[in-house]
Amino acid sequence: MKITDEIKGDVAIIHLEGKVMGGPDATMFHGRLHEIVKGGKKHVVIDLAKVEWMSSVGLGMLISALTTLKNNQGELKLASVTKSIQSLLTITRLITIFETYDSIEQAIKSFSD
Repeated sequence: MKITDEIKGDVAIIHLEGKVMGGPDATMFHGRLHEIVKGGKKHVVIDLAKVEWMSSVGLGMLISALTTLKNNQGELKLASVTKSIQSLLTITRLITIFETYDSIEQAIKSFSD
């Protein structure tokens, strides 16, 4: 899994790419997320456009990220959710706890709504 991030205004965008399976990648992801939160960013979008596959540990990473942000009075949104990830979220009923958007721009805009 490859992780990159960028800041657009007051929103941090984390781009995930490849297979999201946890392990060392999860540690790296959580480390980066904590840096973003410590840096004062309360709004985070996770871009899933280039995620090929996600394991249950990968889903756990997203849940943990959501919890971290909520505990810091922040918000997490998922953007560019692929059909396979959307299916996974639906099957696990996590679709009810995550806000998902078709694009990064829509997710960013939703913070001001």
